[in-house]
Amino acid sequence: MNQATAKKEISVEDLTVHITEEIHVKAGLEDTFAALLEQIGEGNTTPDGTAMPMKIEARPGGRWYRDLGGDNGHFWGTVQAIKRPTLLEITGPLFMSYAAVSNLQYRLSKVDGGTLIKFHHIALGLIPEEHREGMGKGWKHIHEQVRQRAEGKKGR
Repeated sequence: MNQATAKKEISVEDLTVHITEEIHVKAGLEDTFAALLEQIGEGNTTPDGTAMPMKIEARPGGRWYRDLGGDNGHFWGTVQAIKRPTLLEITGPLFMSYAAVSNLQYRLSKVDGGTLIKFHHIALGLIPEEHREGMGKGWKHIHEQVRQRAEGKKGR
């Protein structure tokens, strides 16, 4: 290695992302779980409202992907665990086309007045800073759409 090349020490924090969120939904477990599957599936949109429909095969080993037609698209993950209507866990690269892997967990529980969704996204890899910054915003948008769908405030 050239002496002029600087080495950057990489820490575990540089290689990981951990996002948690709690979403309170004024709807029952089954309606909330259905709204979650719809939102991360065919009803998915970007934060600016652009349609970005996805496919989710809601079964163990099922794929989560963006179908662009003609056998083109983007693989996002695999359903690792599903226990309707209380758990959905997905592992995979998600939107990242580089050396990274993620684990998503949606745990739903009945609470007074509706459903509580506990969301965890843990990622490991060489994740660019601009993607790190956008992840929280993207998940908040998706989760607000899930809440609105489940509560009947968004067309289903």
